[in-house]
Amino acid sequence: MRIGFLFNHDQIHQVAHSLPIALALARGGRDLEIVVATTNRRLTAEVIRLGGGLVGHGVSLVELDLTRRASRLLAATTEAVLPATKLLIYGDNLDFFRSLDVLVVAEKTSLILKTRHGLRDLKIIHTRHGAGDRAIGFDKASAGFDHVLVSGRKIRDRLVHETGVDPARISIVGYPKFDLLPARRATHPLLDDGRPVVLYNPHVSPHLSSWYQDGRRVLDWFVEHDDHHLIFAPHVMLFERPFVATIDKLRLDRAGRIEERYLRAPNIHIDLGSRASTTMAYTQRADLYLGDVSSQVYEFMLKPRPCVFLNSHRIAWAGDPNFGHWRTGPVIEDLADLGSAMERSRREHETVWRPVQEALFNQSFDLTDEPSAERAARAVARFAGQAWPAPEAVGLADAALTRTGTF
Repeated sequence: MRIGFLFNHDQIHQVAHSLPIALALARGGRDLEIVVATTNRRLTAEVIRLGGGLVGHGVSLVELDLTRRASRLLAATTEAVLPATKLLIYGDNLDFFRSLDVLVVAEKTSLILKTRHGLRDLKIIHTRHGAGDRAIGFDKASAGFDHVLVSGRKIRDRLVHETGVDPARISIVGYPKFDLLPARRATHPLLDDGRPVVLYNPHVSPHLSSWYQDGRRVLDWFVEHDDHHLIFAPHVMLFERPFVATIDKLRLDRAGRIEERYLRAPNIHIDLGSRASTTMAYTQRADLYLGDVSSQVYEFMLKPRPCVFLNSHRIAWAGDPNFGHWRTGPVIEDLADLGSAMERSRREHETVWRPVQEALFNQSFDLTDEPSAERAARAVARFAGQAWPAPEAVGLADAALTRTGTF
């Protein structure tokens, strides 16, 4: 049985969502051949870094590339706007995908192997990446997978009710990315002087993100209020290309550049897409989360803390499940209200917001003493028709020891 894990993206942010499952399958010692495929050097380096020595020793690594001249030419001419390489890589490597019995992916693009390239016998498992609320996470494409691994009952219920996924094709496995957190949190050395630390984490999508309308005004506020630290760590794709294009609602915009006054501000730490943006270092370090629709807010709520949300598009969000996380802190439409909203979120956190955060977190993440990657590995193996032992009783201390601490 040959099971492949594909990482096909410009950035590395999806690796931690499914690589731990590949490693758990390899450690299980079953009659499974585990293959990890990457499509650029950045992804390859991250897979090796997180692999804990198993990559090349229990887990095979394959680096896919564009093989046709026409594909390379098309990618070279359109990559600044569209993820051409990401789309073309499938057709150029069909022999590899045909060699697999099961393919495990964290994104939906791989469904074109079935819909466009005719590999209908290839079983594809979706691990998803994040536990957020955005509508695109629950579109019709979600029903195209042979099996889906979800973090909690919120995701399962929406897939069943909104996309028609058969509950038998869904396994609740927790959140493998959490397995990678070290037992002790690292503190950013520049942000340890007693001032509150705010994480501003705008999304990339032009029709939802606060960055395009209000982002620079947010940075201006912190330039003028140096009694706060700011970590500006947007979605890693916001500044990856000169232009940002979205497919769920056709929009094209550009993030622009970061002006010198922000780069030089001593209380502002700017990270436009380094590895630290993908390791939960910032969501675990910050005292307050400031954002819009990123699923990272749920990772932040692993330890409940104050949140504020920017409704830059004046969305009528109340009662809309796509904005369920906006119930966990004040929502503002005017940046003039930023200071008072942060003060309110702190003042009311324990009595108003914390109970809501805990309830939504528990709906989003079904966490047990058993590491999530082990639960997911069992689900993958059983889907593939392979025997996998039932979980043993694992205490909290033993579960902590299974974490790699690689982050």
